Amino acid sequence: MSVQYYEGIGRRKTSSARVRVMTGNGQYIINGKQAEAYFPRLGDMGKITAPLRAIEMEGRFDISVKVRGGGITGQSGAVCHGLARALVEMDPELRPVMRAGGFLTRDARMKERKKPGLKRARKAPTYTKR
Repeated sequence: MSVQYYEGIGRRKTSSARVRVMTGNGQYIINGKQAEAYFPRLGDMGKITAPLRAIEMEGRFDISVKVRGGGITGQSGAVCHGLARALVEMDPELRPVMRAGGFLTRDARMKERKKPGLKRARKAPTYTKR
């Protein structure tokens, strides 16, 4: 007997997350660890559970995630995006709720590249008259 799951790919900055949703008792596994151990900050846990709170179904699904690249905030954003996509794949009628919450929109903001002659992307060297 195979386990029925729904999958969604989420991205944020340079992070990419493959999220699988299946019926269960609310267990989050991220890269082989419990979600609370992988994302110890409260804001990150709130971010990744936001799509389930929007549809009032917290604790009804087991969620398995493989996430790589980027930092903690980018990874939590990628998990949120992937979870929303997986939930919409599971039930297409959830699309308006996810769209209204902003969970389906890919956050396109990326780190701006450093420009020649500048110290960082936009910071110029200090101007000295003499």
